[in-house]
Amino acid sequence: MTLAVIPSRYGSSRFQGKPLALIAGKPMIQRVYEQAKQSAAVTRVVVATDDERIYKAVKDFGGHAVMTSEACRSGTDRVAETAEILGLSPDDLVVNIQGDQPVFNPLTIDELISPFGPDPDLLMSTLAFKIVDEREITDPKDVKVTFDTNGFALYFSRAQIPFPRDPDTRADFYKHLGFYAYKKKFLDTLVALPTGICENVEKLEQLRVLEYGYRIKVVVTPYDSPEIDLPVDLKRIETRLLQS
Repeated sequence: MTLAVIPSRYGSSRFQGKPLALIAGKPMIQRVYEQAKQSAAVTRVVVATDDERIYKAVKDFGGHAVMTSEACRSGTDRVAETAEILGLSPDDLVVNIQGDQPVFNPLTIDELISPFGPDPDLLMSTLAFKIVDEREITDPKDVKVTFDTNGFALYFSRAQIPFPRDPDTRADFYKHLGFYAYKKKFLDTLVALPTGICENVEKLEQLRVLEYGYRIKVVVTPYDSPEIDLPVDLKRIETRLLQS
């Protein structure tokens, strides 16, 4: 079984009620849900929330939702709790989908889970996109990732990585898209680990995986997935959606 979970919370310091913001007449959470449902690799899609307003909105458009604890440390904890509630087996796959990226390409989910077939020992994967907008290389809002020759993550950072010592050095830079796939048994391990030092400094929970010696397979996708951080981003995404 492959379960796709969209963790969703109402509170946000920069955009209160973001999941329910309308994009071309539909709540953002519905847009994300409908994109996830188009993936051929996903068995079931569920929204995980602790807010009755989001729960009701999902039910109103015919989606599936699970109420989780308000005490969840992060979206990953909310995903893990959902997998437990739904009774997944240790080797089932769980996909963590970002709830603020309403125009992501469903094919990216298929790409995300593709490494698990040839590598039965793989525990976790994520997505990266080769940066084409130079502004994203140095913008701390856009998380960067570097990976080794086998495609496993070396580090994630809000800073520019790698950083060219010499100005004329050419390098490719990759943006982390924030989608994850895990074996259910590893997801349970991950949420039981204490917060890592680098995780706390950068405010990037995926660094916890690396800090405790586990590996993350990085899948480079040709599809970007713009996110909505602020209300002003809604118009940009809505325009893109209507032009597609």
